Amino acid sequence: MRVAVAFDHRGVDLRGAVLEALAAHDVVDLGTDTDAVRIDYPDKAREIGEAILGGDAERGVLICGSGVGAAVAACKLAGIRAAICHDVYSAHQGVEHDDMNVLCLGSEIVGPSLARDLIAAFLAARFNGGERYVKRLKMIEDMERAMSSA
Repeated sequence: MRVAVAFDHRGVDLRGAVLEALAAHDVVDLGTDTDAVRIDYPDKAREIGEAILGGDAERGVLICGSGVGAAVAACKLAGIRAAICHDVYSAHQGVEHDDMNVLCLGSEIVGPSLARDLIAAFLAARFNGGERYVKRLKMIEDMERAMSSA
């Protein structure tokens, strides 16, 4: 699987663990690799979204300090379904039921071991495709369209 990954300056603390968890995948590394310069998470969310929507990646892993800002920013992009996950159940269930395509993590919330587990669960999961889940995704798409024309 082709996976885009991006870190803001606070998220970079998890960089090693994230890249290790993605070793078996084709990685689109959108940076950053240092905390020496402030990198704003909305910029990284946009880059991840563009990579997925443009077909350069199937899924994304986006890291900031708490994961919250990254998830909020990424969800502003039509077609991006991002969520912050701190437990393995949410990391796979978000894909299975909600077709989540971006996993957001907080480097100050989860440690390297849990980050690796979360990424493994996220990437191993597949969208269920059940009628009720497809219906809900259609509802979300309709909301996105309505808001973009408002």
